[in-house]
Amino acid sequence: MNLHLALKHLHSGWRYVALLLIILAIISAFSGWFGKNNYTEGNRKLNLFTLIAFHLQALIGIILYFVSPKVRLDDMAMAMKDSISRYWTVEHLFMMLIAVILITIGHSKSKKIAASFQKHKTIAIFYTLALIIVIVGVSMSGIPIWAMS
Repeated sequence: MNLHLALKHLHSGWRYVALLLIILAIISAFSGWFGKNNYTEGNRKLNLFTLIAFHLQALIGIILYFVSPKVRLDDMAMAMKDSISRYWTVEHLFMMLIAVILITIGHSKSKKIAASFQKHKTIAIFYTLALIIVIVGVSMSGIPIWAMS
């Protein structure tokens, strides 16, 4: 198996871990926010594991970016004219990096807040925005989010 195919399978498979964690973190955050629950060590760990999962997914994706035949770094002008090349060369990378940045900001901001409901609220907002961007970004590829590509 070549490097591109191995990374592609790893990236496609790891997304399920990242998606499961972010969905659980969002549900927990909204529940804590609206239920005015305490922010527990379990909440902190779930949010941290979500952050780590997304950072790992981004790292795998960035490495894959440089070995993928779908990415056209050799001729950006041509890549911009072709919607499939443009998606893989620019749009997917940009949207997923924005999602990872939102998760990182949300996690970082929540650590600095004292009030439990505010911690939950911060995570709920930032992680939900990130999830929306991920879903929109992946759906733009034409590949179902549940498919192994």
